[in-house]
Amino acid sequence: MIELQNFSYTYPHTVQAALHQISLPVEKGRCVMVTGPSGAGKTTLCLAAAGILYHEYGGKKDGRVTIDGKDVAAYATLSEIAKTIGIVFDDAEAQMIFTTVEEEILSALEYRGLEAKVIEERLASIVATTYLTDLMNRSPHHLSGGQKQRVALAATLAPGNDVLILDEPTSELDEHATRRIVDILTTLKAQGKTILLVEHKYLHFRDMVDTLVVLEAGNVSAMGSPDEVLRDERIRRIVIPDFSGIRDMQPESGAKNDTPSPAVVAVHHLSYAYGDTLALIDINLDIYAGEFVAIVGENGSGKTTLVKHFNRLLSPMSGDVIIKGKNTKTATITDLARDVGLVFQNPDHMFFADTVKEEIGFGLKNLKILNGDTIIDAALREVRLLHTKDLYPRWLSRGERQRLAIACVIAMSPAIIVLDEPTTGLDGNETRLVMEILKNLQNEGHTIIVITHNKEIAQNCADRIITMEKGSIISDIPVRGS
Repeated sequence: MIELQNFSYTYPHTVQAALHQISLPVEKGRCVMVTGPSGAGKTTLCLAAAGILYHEYGGKKDGRVTIDGKDVAAYATLSEIAKTIGIVFDDAEAQMIFTTVEEEILSALEYRGLEAKVIEERLASIVATTYLTDLMNRSPHHLSGGQKQRVALAATLAPGNDVLILDEPTSELDEHATRRIVDILTTLKAQGKTILLVEHKYLHFRDMVDTLVVLEAGNVSAMGSPDEVLRDERIRRIVIPDFSGIRDMQPESGAKNDTPSPAVVAVHHLSYAYGDTLALIDINLDIYAGEFVAIVGENGSGKTTLVKHFNRLLSPMSGDVIIKGKNTKTATITDLARDVGLVFQNPDHMFFADTVKEEIGFGLKNLKILNGDTIIDAALREVRLLHTKDLYPRWLSRGERQRLAIACVIAMSPAIIVLDEPTTGLDGNETRLVMEILKNLQNEGHTIIVITHNKEIAQNCADRIITMEKGSIISDIPVRGS
C-alpha cells in the first residue's frame, strides 16, 4: 500500500537530513511499527508516507514514495490521497476545529458524501468503538489529553480509509485507554486495514506488529520481525525500557537516613470543580520529605488537578493544602516556587528564551538566586546537557527538552519536584535516563512526585503508589517496606 524507496529528506534551512535513504514497504493488511529515540525522524517518516512532505513542505527530497502503487507526485492534491490514507498526528488538538466531539466526527463522515442513514450508523459504531458516547456534546478542546487522542482517532476512522498512519496515538493515554486503542487497532487490522504506527509502547502492541522498525538519527538501524529485531541487546534497550536497579540506587555517600521525615505536603479535605464537574472530592494526603511518590490513574481522575494545588496554579474551593508549613491560600506564588517545582507534561510550554542557559537563568533571576552561572552549569551537568548550554532550546530532541525542563526546576533547588508524565514520547534509553536523574535527586534529599501512566515506572522506581479515580484517592500503597 505504501512504499518508501531510498527516500531522503532535509527540511528547509537545515543541513542535516531528517531521513536518509529510507527503504520501507508497508504491505496491505499488515502493521508496521516504527520506534526510536526522540528526534530520530519518526514523525517525518509519517509525513512522507502520507504524501504531506511532497504536497505541503519545501526542503530537499530524494528517492520515491508510492501510495497504492502510485507515486505521491501523481496525486493532484492531499485530498485525493486522503481517500486512501487517514493520519493521526502526535498533537491531537491541532486536528480539531469544531465545537463538539460529535461535530468533529460528523465532519469527516459528511466529507465522504455518504447517505444520512449510513452516516448515522457509522457514527454510532465509531463512537462505541472509541468509547466516546459520554463525550459527544463536550468541546474537544476542554477534554483531557487522552480523550482528545481518542477523538482524533475517531475522526480519522470515520471516512473508512484503507490505510491508517498513527503518530504516537497512545502517548497521553493511561493503561486502560491504551488497551482500548490496541483492541481497536487489532480489530481494524483483522478487517484488512493497513497500519503504520509510530509508538514507544511496543509491549502493548506486540501481538499485532508484523514488522518492527527502529529509526536512529534519520536512519533505519533495525527492521524485521519483532523477535528478530529484539535479539540485539542495544536495540532492545531502545524499544523496551529497563528499570532494573533504579529503586535501589544509593546516595554517593552510601548512607541511608532512617530518621522519620516530616510531611512536606499536607492536603486536608481538598475539593475542586471545573464548572459543574467535580475534579477532586475531599482529598486527604500527606507526602513526606525525601519520598519518591508515583500518582497513577486514568485520564480525568484528578492527578494533574491535585498537583497544580501544590504551587497555587489552582486554589482550593474547599479544604487546605499546606506546603512545608505554608497554607497555599495565603502564601505567594513566589514563596511556593522556592519549595515546589513543577515540570509540565509538554516541556515546550515552559520554553521561550533564545538559549538553554537563558532558559534556566530566567527562574533564578525571578527568585533572586545568586551565582547563576555556577548553578546553571550544575543543573545542566545533573541532567547531562552541559554541552547544549548555548543552543536554542527548541533545537533539542524531545528527550533533551524534557531533561532541560527538569534542569530549569532543579536549578531553583525546590525541596519538592513534581513531574507530570515526564517520559511521554521517550524511547527506552531516554526513559531510563530520566528516572535515574530523578532517583539521584531523591538521594540528594528532594521529594519526587511523578504523575505517570507507566505502571513499570511506578512499580520499579517509586517508593509509594497513590491511585486516583474520579477525583478521589482509592489506594495509597508503599512499594517496599518503608
